[in-house]
Parts: sequence; structure tokens; C-alpha cells
Amino acid sequence: MSTITWNMRYITDEKGVRVGVLLDITEYERLLEALEELEAIRAYDRAKASRDEVIPFEQAVEEIERAR
Repeated sequence: MSTITWNMRYITDEKGVRVGVLLDITEYERLLEALEELEAIRAYDRAKASRDEVIPFEQAVEEIERAR
């Protein structure tokens, strides 16, 4: 994964305490993509660590479709 550089602008309250952040839309979209990728990696890691039965993807789709 590549390093992401952020151009953040902060929103502060009347005391100067940071209460929010502004991101350009492209940075926001990159952040969402990175989060989605991280979630996929975590799901993969959980699946690999489990002792559940492994079935082919196509079989899983068929079983889901039959259950609908």
C-alpha cells in the first residue's frame, strides 16, 4: 500500500480546539478506498484464521441464491 499525503484543514471552536477536519473530495474518496481495502484484508485474515469449511466461491453463490 502506498503512503497517502493528506491536505487537511481543521475546524476549530471558539477556544481553538480542533473539532472537525475538511478534506478535498479526492482525498476523502481515497480514504474510503483505503478503508474498504483494509476491511477486505481483515475479512480475509479472519477467514484464513477460522476453522470453517472452505467451499468454492461459485458454490457459495449458488447456496445463497437457493436460500433467497
